[in-house]
Amino acid sequence: MGFNRRKMASIFQPKPISPMAIPFLIFFLLISLSTPSAAPTAYEVLEEYDFPVGVLPKGVLGYELDSSTGKFSVYLNGTCTFTIDSYELKYKSKITGVIAKDKISSLSGIKVKVLLFWLSIVTVTREDDELAFSVGIASADFAVTNFNESPTCGCGFDCVNVVKGRKIKPTNLVYSS
Repeated sequence: MGFNRRKMASIFQPKPISPMAIPFLIFFLLISLSTPSAAPTAYEVLEEYDFPVGVLPKGVLGYELDSSTGKFSVYLNGTCTFTIDSYELKYKSKITGVIAKDKISSLSGIKVKVLLFWLSIVTVTREDDELAFSVGIASADFAVTNFNESPTCGCGFDCVNVVKGRKIKPTNLVYSS
């Protein structure tokens, strides 16, 4: 079998595009250009407004944000409760409010237990390296660094291992050989 230069040249010659294929090519080009890029996560949106991610617990399923008004809704997979230090917090499955740089207002869906009463957190503001959480009649200030990571529903930041609904810390385990 000999090398046929003429036959090889005809194989690598571009063929003209069929007029029927042009509309399909344009259609696929338009689809690929109009496909939106991945939307930022709720945690990334918090950071865009100068808030740490730990203002929300882990496991946000999705959110809606009207960037012109700041109105938002955040969706969790059910009610989320946990304790941080001496504060018991409860997040509903839907949290709403208005976000602006360094301020979240008109909050609905987050409560904190103070003594025997559950109070709604209505405003969160950031001033320098502190976050102020307001329940309307009072507020409490915390360092922003306390919220660098998101708490986990059920155990907050005190989650090492969870077995059958119970928290187990490595110091409580007994090892035998």
